[in-house]
Amino acid sequence: MNQYIIDGNNLIGRIKSFQQLQKKDKQASREKLVNLLNKYFAGKKLKLTLHFDGHPNIPLSVSKGKIEYSKNEISDNLIRREIESSKNPRLLILITSDHSLMNFGKVCGCTIISSDEFYKIIEQSFEKNDEEERIKQLINDKSEFLKLFQDRSQK
Repeated sequence: MNQYIIDGNNLIGRIKSFQQLQKKDKQASREKLVNLLNKYFAGKKLKLTLHFDGHPNIPLSVSKGKIEYSKNEISDNLIRREIESSKNPRLLILITSDHSLMNFGKVCGCTIISSDEFYKIIEQSFEKNDEEERIKQLINDKSEFLKLFQDRSQK
């Protein structure tokens, strides 16, 4: 089973609206990221570790794994330790745009996805889902129109 390791602050810094929110309210930006990830990963079989710098405020949870706070150190160190302690780093997918972390992950055999690229993947998946919903709605609308007009033509 694949396991995602996400550099949370790095990802927030790559999403413009989250980045602006973080300047005003760090907790709210974390909450928005957790909600986004829960929505994106819903129904997928995987494990997830979301790393944040600093201390927890209001408890948050991701549906597919756990959130790690670095407390008095930087989250990069925790991410490195998690990669090093993995039994099979080839199943790890590291989401970050931090070059030193990306290089470390590559050396260990992880799949690396930049935070920018990962956010694009998320956006595209939501657009695809919206498009599928619109198609379903059009099919339902067509069925309703056919029922209406068939009923009238039989009278």
